[in-house]
Amino acid sequence: MSDNYTDLILSAIRKVDTKNVWCSTDALSTIYRGRRIHVVDSVKNVFAKVNDGKTHITLEATFSKGCPCDIDGDCILAENDELSTDNTSGFDVLGKISFYPLGVAQYMDHISAVVNMAKDCSLFKKTSHYATELEGDINEVFDYFNQVLCYAEENINHYVLQVTLSVNSPSLKKS
Repeated sequence: MSDNYTDLILSAIRKVDTKNVWCSTDALSTIYRGRRIHVVDSVKNVFAKVNDGKTHITLEATFSKGCPCDIDGDCILAENDELSTDNTSGFDVLGKISFYPLGVAQYMDHISAVVNMAKDCSLFKKTSHYATELEGDINEVFDYFNQVLCYAEENINHYVLQVTLSVNSPSLKKS
């Protein structure tokens, strides 16, 4: 939420080590493709690098697998799970997730499992309309995203995890 938001975002994107992911930035978004652990790490590092500790920053991210429109190209699959050398200093974030297991009859069981993971990680704030609110340290939140996506990979062929994160929100200071 800044007049120079384009520069803030593009500068953060350029600072992230992307050797383990394929990435493309256009006028509306940045796409990372690769192994789950590297994609999640890249998204976390961009969000961390754009945070200056005072500007209200929000992130909208979609993690998915199994979509019929997925293509085999435009992807890097690193040989190992080694993360970039970017170290993310901790800071608190507020967020919400919506998890959509697609094409499965017992979808609510999977949604409940994801919500319970947030509770087990002490990140659960409350449920809201079609979403689960989270709050906690950025590193713990992104570790949780990795857990959710790992669970999804093991149990569901097609899923979407929609994420909204916020930091330095002026509305939090008023409540």
